[in-house]
Amino acid sequence: MENNSKTAITSDAGKKQIHVTRQFNAPVQEVWNAWTKRELLDQWWAPKPWKAETKSMEFREGGTWLYAMVGPDGTKMWSRADFETILPGQRFTAIDAFCDENGVVNDELPRMHWHCVFSPIEGATLVEINLTLATAEDVQKIIDTGFEEGFTAAHGNLDELLAKK
Repeated sequence: MENNSKTAITSDAGKKQIHVTRQFNAPVQEVWNAWTKRELLDQWWAPKPWKAETKSMEFREGGTWLYAMVGPDGTKMWSRADFETILPGQRFTAIDAFCDENGVVNDELPRMHWHCVFSPIEGATLVEINLTLATAEDVQKIIDTGFEEGFTAAHGNLDELLAKK
């Protein structure tokens, strides 16, 4: 089944938030697995021609995902996600940060609090993400990184991965 839905991204500087919604034509468990298993995340998380490479991942409350976005020239941009709460198959929260290859947070770049919800809708899955930042300026910094284009492209990669199942 072809997925005609699009990634919708809106920002609200006043609330210091970015809101993302996207429907995927796959059952919740398949979409959940793609978001929470390192071997699947590495196949879709980065927008092409970049790729994601997980260094370590413990998907559990208090666990961390340490990964790099690797460019075609070998450039690595490191990030980490620190998982706070997990309700399997339904939602999780995490704090995301840019960091070095050892996971040491770069305090010069904004951190984002992710609240991700996975809901079944007529044979598909709706993923809703609220990203909260510390300041309105931080919202703009994230937008300026190309977040919208990059995350939309990554969702296209996820569509391709789910279509293979």
